Amino acid sequence: MQSLFAFKGTESDDFSKDEKFLFQSIDKMSDLYFAMMALMIELQKKANSKLELSQKKLLATEEDINPNRKFADNAVLEFISNNTMLKEVIEKRKLNFWDLDFEYVDIIYKAILESDIYKDYMSKGASDLKEDKDFMVDIYSEIIAPNEKLFDYFEDKQITWVDDLPVVNTAIVKTFTKFKLTKPETYLIPELYKDEDDRVFAKDLLIKTLLNTSKFSEEIAAKTTNWDADRLASLDGVLLQMALCEFQKFASIPVKVTINEYLEIAKEYSTPKSSLFINGILDKIVKEYKQNNIHNKIGRGLM
Repeated sequence: MQSLFAFKGTESDDFSKDEKFLFQSIDKMSDLYFAMMALMIELQKKANSKLELSQKKLLATEEDINPNRKFADNAVLEFISNNTMLKEVIEKRKLNFWDLDFEYVDIIYKAILESDIYKDYMSKGASDLKEDKDFMVDIYSEIIAPNEKLFDYFEDKQITWVDDLPVVNTAIVKTFTKFKLTKPETYLIPELYKDEDDRVFAKDLLIKTLLNTSKFSEEIAAKTTNWDADRLASLDGVLLQMALCEFQKFASIPVKVTINEYLEIAKEYSTPKSSLFINGILDKIVKEYKQNNIHNKIGRGLM
């Protein structure tokens, strides 16, 4: 959607630059994931550093000398911080920004310490793996993911990360939820694509939509005589073109799946009335296809 919306050329152009932009944008999602994991490592470092400083006080209390190490020794944080493969990827991609931008580590660390989630966790005795996992899920979901300053920081770092954050945050929460001590080091190095077909689909959807822009636009215009032309020149027009491309060029994708997908995208990125507009146009088009027995689906696409 972003690549198509940014496209200013014609159907006769070479699309190699647009394809490159598409895959670079997708790859940046992995970078965001690893940057978040680097933040987890820095939070544990911060916790350990604070405990060490407390123990070195001239007038250290019993609590300073024998501190509660529950957060610093959290099993999930330990696994992340000791994962050699993960740290190699972060270093290779230069994604540990936190040494320079340490104030954001401080902001998150302070927010965690002030939270009821942390206080409740620390007040209990030694934890088991389930408690450690639940704690990480809770602080990530309730404190880290919704932090506005962290959101602004990532937006300044990489503009596309704003759209990637919900996906990456969900992936990290799932990673914490499914964590086991027996997991291999590769557990924290997820594949960006489910398989090669996913990557091919992304490219095909982009190229086939670009190659058929005029055709799709004419078809949409015939169904939108009562709508403002500006709407078709906006993001709504791009979403409709993508939907038509899936209808016509991807026979195995169910019609309902396509419609639901683009309605959800419209709700997230376009105007309040966009989903109603898009749903109405796509419904007209699908009925016409059925009536004329064209662009039929195959296999699971029939459902």
